[in-house]
Amino acid sequence: MTPLIAAAVGAAGWTASEYLIHRFLGHEWAKRRNFFSVEHVRHHATTSYFAPTSLKAQAAVLTAAAVAPLARRALGASAGLAFTGGFVAMYVTYEVLHRRAHTHPPTGRYGRWLRRHHFHHHFAEPKMNHGVTSPVFDYVFRTHRTPPGKIRVPARHAMTWLVDDAGEVRPEHAADYEVVAKGKPPAAETSVSAAPRPA
Repeated sequence: MTPLIAAAVGAAGWTASEYLIHRFLGHEWAKRRNFFSVEHVRHHATTSYFAPTSLKAQAAVLTAAAVAPLARRALGASAGLAFTGGFVAMYVTYEVLHRRAHTHPPTGRYGRWLRRHHFHHHFAEPKMNHGVTSPVFDYVFRTHRTPPGKIRVPARHAMTWLVDDAGEVRPEHAADYEVVAKGKPPAAETSVSAAPRPA
């Protein structure tokens, strides 16, 4: 395997890990209080919260230290190093894209898709859309849901890029989102069930 292919496989390996960690450690096994769930539950409760950058950096170093020897043994020195580089680079990319989804408005089709996909997970169906950077494994494991209309964002969770000083959705985002007060009934055309539909 060439180093370039190994790096691409490593990046794909991270997207699989991203899905599995998020779905199982962050949601399905969250009540068991694992190393990921504590921070993840806090992020869902206060969507502007992110684990400290120092913890993220430690996770990247530990991930590289764990992956590198296994990849080297399986693929050889150069391909193993490339695999590890691709895996860790995609992990860092995920961290940046996830944070920016919450802190910056979308730019381009991918940015719009990522936010709609991810915020549907946050605010409508937390058992769906576990992939953040890619929907591939949501399709594979049948946990993908395309948001059916406007995403209803609770006012207390409204991202700063989404609303103006009066708390109203900015016009450029009005086709995709609405901000709702706690307890407000959903509009008929945008209501969604929080429970997953049968596959």
